[in-house]
Amino acid sequence: MSAVRSPLLIVEDDAALQKQMQWAFDQYDTIVANDRDSAIAQVRRFEPAVITMDLGLPPHPDDPSQGLRLLEELHTLVPDSKIIVLTGQNDRANALKAIGLGAHDFCSKPFEPELLTWTIERAFRVHELQEENARLQAARDAPAMAGLVTRDPGMLRICRTIEKVAPTSATVLILGESGTGKELLARGLHDLSPRRGERFVAINCAAIPETLLESELFGYEKGAFTGAAKQTLGKVETANGGTLFLDEIGDLPTALQAKLLRFLQERVIERIGGRQEIPVDVRVVCATHQSLKTRITEGRFREDL
Repeated sequence: MSAVRSPLLIVEDDAALQKQMQWAFDQYDTIVANDRDSAIAQVRRFEPAVITMDLGLPPHPDDPSQGLRLLEELHTLVPDSKIIVLTGQNDRANALKAIGLGAHDFCSKPFEPELLTWTIERAFRVHELQEENARLQAARDAPAMAGLVTRDPGMLRICRTIEKVAPTSATVLILGESGTGKELLARGLHDLSPRRGERFVAINCAAIPETLLESELFGYEKGAFTGAAKQTLGKVETANGGTLFLDEIGDLPTALQAKLLRFLQERVIERIGGRQEIPVDVRVVCATHQSLKTRITEGRFREDL
């Protein structure tokens, strides 16, 4: 189990009860919110493992609709957090509705501190067990980011982001100075993704002359130019089903940026000298040490790309 727990968030609009709960649960690192907006802000900032929330929130404390709406939003924002809903003594219908919307448990108000403390403690333990299980599963399934050694909180947050994004097919841009491990993170994205059984194909856009880069990326047909003795697949097509890593994307020549943009939008390519559109299923990960905003301002990088 982890030695340091994430905070306990208390969502309660009654200031006196809010203080009472903070006092009752002073063994936890508590944070508070008194309405929907502040609760969402605290969740985005701290990602608490456990949340207690009253269904009756401003602007209509007697109507549970605002609380149920917030419950749905929190379940989407932090699906692994355990939410304990506080309801009235005779409000079983809304308690069951809250469970259906993703709440972990519920307690009746006025609550007994010992009972709610036990419920919170159990929620923390369930959350910790699920996190431990996820870590063990990830370690067994994929040696992702095996070459990255760090204890820096900022880099650990980046690693957690990589773990969240990896299962999707979203195109990813990694920004950072040279030598900071951008390719390691790109390989981690691939190793943690459903595409890990397919190829990881990398190309450095700054290391290949502009005259050759298009054929390297998109391939060419036999006879497309002098020396094209046979049909040759490009890096994009070679990575079909897997991941394409475009390193130093900030140095991509302007003429090729339009062609790459079309590929990202349409997911089809045309080889040099060819007329046939070829569909390609590939996850694209890009990296650069350049400031793309500066290059856009200088007219050297397409803003839409």
